[in-house]
Amino acid sequence: MEETIHARHPDPDKQGVSISKSKYDLMRSAIEAALTNEDELTFIELTNKVRKSLTGSFDGSIEWYLVTVKLDLEAQGIIERIPGRTQRLRLVQEPA
Repeated sequence: MEETIHARHPDPDKQGVSISKSKYDLMRSAIEAALTNEDELTFIELTNKVRKSLTGSFDGSIEWYLVTVKLDLEAQGIIERIPGRTQRLRLVQEPA
């Protein structure tokens, strides 16, 4: 049986979801790599970078896993949304 991880949601009133740990780790690495050396990215820019890096090597919906892992990273304080009309994100903690 595949190992899973509980991906949290930054809104404490919302539940997270359980997902494959291997997919979580792959997506987290792609998100962190996309945000490293960038002051900030829009959600669309982040999606495009992650899609480009994972297309052909990721089994599943890249967009669904991206949103799920992004929300978990926000809940952990690793990335943050920048206030404004367009969703913009930045890395708060450098990847380990």
